Amino acid sequence: MAGDREARLAADGPDVGEGQRLGAEPLEAFLARTPRLAVAFSGGCDSAYLLAAARAAGCEVRAYRVDTAFQPAFERDDAARVAAALGVPLTTIPLDVLACDDVAANPPDRCYRCKRLIFDAIRAQVERDAAAGLWGDAGAAVPIADGTNGSDDPARRPGFRALAERGVVSPLRRAGLAKADVRAAARALAAREGADSDALLAAKPSFPCLAVFVGEGAPLTPASLAEAARARGLA
Repeated sequence: MAGDREARLAADGPDVGEGQRLGAEPLEAFLARTPRLAVAFSGGCDSAYLLAAARAAGCEVRAYRVDTAFQPAFERDDAARVAAALGVPLTTIPLDVLACDDVAANPPDRCYRCKRLIFDAIRAQVERDAAAGLWGDAGAAVPIADGTNGSDDPARRPGFRALAERGVVSPLRRAGLAKADVRAAARALAAREGADSDALLAAKPSFPCLAVFVGEGAPLTPASLAEAARARGLA
């Protein structure tokens, strides 16, 4: 059952970097020592909660969403709505993942290759924003964080290797928060802020990217992704 899966913690594997080490540091401790944070914002519950928790902790925080052919439109809309409600700047970065042959070929490690592109794009944008003075202290490093949680299984997600290689930190996983914990924390934070219980998407079902629904090795094209969306009622 989904509820059982969301309550479990997935053990670290060989591809897990220090930024994703399960249970390494409480979220409050991480946010207290992190004055500024760039959050990779997918439009899901995990990254919505991380964004809100960073803001509530007084961090200087900005959200970055990479827009690819792999995400349905509702993810974009949810990200925009939550960022606006929190008053957090949201930058959308267009990325043509289908122009990358080793992603479009849909190999077994497609997720790893795609994550590298995504976080390279975010890092480049964060650096441009810093140079333009959008971060308060232009000389300070800005860590990039994502919403990977403790239930996300490294054995099933090649993208973990990309997170480690690109120096991304996953504060929710490092805090030992399972998906169910994140949902509960999102509801509690929304209540403290006087918002609706689902303001941080606490009830939103987990949704993988559309590429997951195209068979491994089958080329990823606008047509194959559109068919995957139609089959799931997302057209």
